[in-house]
Amino acid sequence: MRSLFPILALTACTVSAAPTWKYPEAPRENVADDFFGTQVADPYRWLEELDLPRTKDWVQAENALTFGFLESMPERAVFHDRLKTLWNYARYGLPFKEGGLYFFTKNDGLQNQSVLYVQPSLDAAPRVLLDPNTLGTDGTIALTATAVSSDGKWLAYGTAAAGSDWNEFRVRAVDTGKDTDDVLKWAKFSGISWTKDNAGFVYSRYPEPKVEEGNKATFSELAGQRLYYHRLGAPQSDDRLLFEVPEQPKWFVHGHVTEDGHYLIIQLSRGDTTNTLISYVALGDPKKPNLEGTPTKLIETWEAEYNVIGDDGSTLFVLTNLNAPKRKIVAIDTHSPEKSHWKELVPESADPIESAEIIGGKLVVRKMHDACNRIYLYEKNGQAAGEIQLPGIGTVAGVSGREDDSELFYAFTSYTYPKTSFRYDLATGKGSVFQEPKVDFNPEAYETKQVFYPSKDHTKIPMFITCKKGVKLDGSNPTMLYGYGGFDIPMTPGFSLYAATWIERGGVYVVANLRGGGEYGKEWHEAGTKERKQNVFDDFISAAEWLIASGYTTPAKLAIHGASNGGLLIGAVTNQRPDLFAAAIPQVGVMDMLRFQKFTIGYAWISDYGSSENAEGFHYLYRYSPVHNVKQGAHYPAMLILTGDHDDRVFPAHSFKYAAELQSSAYNGPDANPVFIRVETRAGHGAGMPTSKQIEETADQLSFAAHFTGMQLPAPKTSASR
Repeated sequence: MRSLFPILALTACTVSAAPTWKYPEAPRENVADDFFGTQVADPYRWLEELDLPRTKDWVQAENALTFGFLESMPERAVFHDRLKTLWNYARYGLPFKEGGLYFFTKNDGLQNQSVLYVQPSLDAAPRVLLDPNTLGTDGTIALTATAVSSDGKWLAYGTAAAGSDWNEFRVRAVDTGKDTDDVLKWAKFSGISWTKDNAGFVYSRYPEPKVEEGNKATFSELAGQRLYYHRLGAPQSDDRLLFEVPEQPKWFVHGHVTEDGHYLIIQLSRGDTTNTLISYVALGDPKKPNLEGTPTKLIETWEAEYNVIGDDGSTLFVLTNLNAPKRKIVAIDTHSPEKSHWKELVPESADPIESAEIIGGKLVVRKMHDACNRIYLYEKNGQAAGEIQLPGIGTVAGVSGREDDSELFYAFTSYTYPKTSFRYDLATGKGSVFQEPKVDFNPEAYETKQVFYPSKDHTKIPMFITCKKGVKLDGSNPTMLYGYGGFDIPMTPGFSLYAATWIERGGVYVVANLRGGGEYGKEWHEAGTKERKQNVFDDFISAAEWLIASGYTTPAKLAIHGASNGGLLIGAVTNQRPDLFAAAIPQVGVMDMLRFQKFTIGYAWISDYGSSENAEGFHYLYRYSPVHNVKQGAHYPAMLILTGDHDDRVFPAHSFKYAAELQSSAYNGPDANPVFIRVETRAGHGAGMPTSKQIEETADQLSFAAHFTGMQLPAPKTSASR
């Protein structure tokens, strides 16, 4: 966003000038809650009221201070210039095929949003099918879900505005590129799945919020998700209700139609467990599907994760972690669904299964080995059928293909390898590049090393280090350490302009694969959840200490960054070890661990975090909650806290309250580091952010880290003002 207000009082803008920071006024109010006999103060509760004039005034004043400082840094123009050059390259999304047509997204370079293309054959010229950049004036309307009918005639698609998770679904004719009158509202966390007759699709939605003015619709309580069928051409009010659980309004209800059109698969999940329940509806003739059938329960107990990946007659192929923490694939006959009749096709192995699809009559299984991907092929009876050789050690960023086709597409990337689309012919076993980006970046000058270091409890933790070849281990290198550590999500190698720009300037970029993530299966994930969450923070602190002991950097040259659950990580470790870092960038973080479940989708995170609504949960959450553990008078590293005013995933007040607490309580003497909060307007949790905003935000983060780690940079070519 553009800085519209003059910088508030601050005496200097460089570390050497020893500033004393004058922050916007944020009154501390006498608000407290009783948690099982413990009184917990919450002096900034008023910042949760986003529409209050004084909250808006506080945000406006904080942004004036923050942007005033960021624009004063000479480093910013250097990074902004380079980022704008680097970003200007064609980027492709994973291709997919439907109705004999090929579809993919492409961003020419500096377009705010990627454009959806269609082409009739591999050698035909693609044409624009949907350009989100034409749907608004500020580039903040993003394309989200897409689904093409099996005859290739209709595209159902979702759009989200200003970074919100709320979606609107529409339908477009593929041949003419014109929209029908179909408009569906109040969809969130929903896919789109067409029935085989191409007459309509299945999706999930919430009841319409009662209040729409201001931010109240964006941040409305989520309850009562239901599964619906929408018939093409009918108003949303006529949509058929397929499934709901009214007695459990906070459960999530998802559905998809199998590729052959024989089954509607219904999956239930809930916020206090990662496990799932499965039901199905036998649709009969796919050309005349019977959606009025009563669902048959297949999995009725919350015992494990289940994901139906396809079917063959009466057999369902299911990916599960039942008695297999690293997952396996089983075949379940709907005529004899008892566990004693299940057939194990792909057994659990040392390498966790991350995902699986049925393509060309084969099971295409993506596994993970030490946080890197491999693709294995199996026949439907479980017999091994080979491995798809990847270009190197890295990440498979997606696989697409049809059960009745012999070709598949996959995307591959690594820290120095931009995401590239490959086509693989299952019949011949030959692969080739399909779409390759051309980036103004020389990967040959850099290298990525994987190391394993001991955490506090001696657990071996993997970590990727990317830097220029021949870097000196003399402690002189500005280093950026990134982490996440949660929700069974692995941090695998991937190309980013953020990292590329940092290492080009002589920096070291590091990603630690912390417990809580998905790198090694269920046990690794659970080792970083609930009362064990401190393991995640210990893993990250140990990574920093290892980098320092190994000569890569020093505390004076170490910056840290994390987003969402990773923002929580940065807040927690900064509170615990403020002496260890020069700069900290917590982005869209979960900072109030005693109230997170009260906002939007927060209740779904209880599976990882636990809850303050029971005594045990309160005690371990209270021990590390960033808002509640700011050290009075501590000398904190330079802080740049980021959030978006439309973040309905992690409520913006998490960051507001953490920033206010730090500004109030941290040391603010002659040599104090600043605490800034950057609130992006018309932006959410990160998804769908326009390219222009991404460049501005990335330049701010990198220049801030460079400034406080003493990175030596050339003189800027431009001022790069906003």
